[in-house]
Amino acid sequence: MTPPLNSYDQPVGETLPDWTPRPTPARVGLDGTYCRLEPLDPARHADDLYAAYRSAPDGRGWTYLSVGPFESAEDYRTWAEAAALSTDPLHYTVLDNATCKAVGTLSLMRHDPGNGVVEVGHVAFSPLLQRTPVSTEAQYLLMAYAFDKLGYRRYEWKCDALNAPSRTAAERLGFTFEGVFRQAVVYKQRTRDTAWYSIVDGEWPLIREGFRAWLAQGNFAEDGRQKRSLAELRDALEHGTAPGR
Repeated sequence: MTPPLNSYDQPVGETLPDWTPRPTPARVGLDGTYCRLEPLDPARHADDLYAAYRSAPDGRGWTYLSVGPFESAEDYRTWAEAAALSTDPLHYTVLDNATCKAVGTLSLMRHDPGNGVVEVGHVAFSPLLQRTPVSTEAQYLLMAYAFDKLGYRRYEWKCDALNAPSRTAAERLGFTFEGVFRQAVVYKQRTRDTAWYSIVDGEWPLIREGFRAWLAQGNFAEDGRQKRSLAELRDALEHGTAPGR
C-alpha cells in the first residue's frame, strides 16, 4: 500500500487520530477450555510447578532461559516469590483444567502502553504442558487479552537466535519473523543474538480465528491428535475454505 504524503510530499505513516495509550497488563485470570491463566502465586503454585519441571529428564528446557534449572524446591520458590512481585515482567501461571495443577508459566513483559506494544516472554512450559492443546491455548489466551481486551497494536516474541524450538513455536503460532539483533544480550555468561517476531493488530483477526478453529473439539481425533494444523487452518480461513465456509 502506498503511504500517504505530508505537505512536503514526504511519505509518512498512517495517521491515528483516535489513538490513546493502552491500559497496562493487570493481574487477572483468563479462562479457556483446556486451561486457566492466573497471576503467579508461589503459595498456591510453586510446589506444583517445581514438580512439573522436575518431570523433565534433564535441564535442557532451561538452556535458553535467563534462569534455571533449579536444584531444589526451595530454590524455585525463592525465584517465584521474587517473580510474583514483579509488574514487568508480569508472570502468569498455566493451570491444566483436567488436573487443576500448575504446569508452566509465561509473562507479559516490556510493557509499552503509549505505543501499544507488549512482549510475551519467560515462557517456561513443563513436559506436562508441551505439545498439548493446553500449551497452545495458554498462548492464545494471553494474545487475546493483549489485543481484544487491552487494545494493543503489536505483540512481540523474542528468543535466542539459536533456540530452534522457540523459533518454530513462534512461526507455528502465527508470528512473523522480523530479523536478528546481533549481540543483543548477555546471559548465563554467554552472548545472545536475538531473533525478533511479531503479530500486529491487523493480522490478529485471522490468527484469532485460526486458534479458535484449532482448539475446537472437532479438530481432535479420539486419540487426541490434531486433524488440521494451525497453519493449515489459517490458510483455509484466509482463502475461504475453512470448515463451515
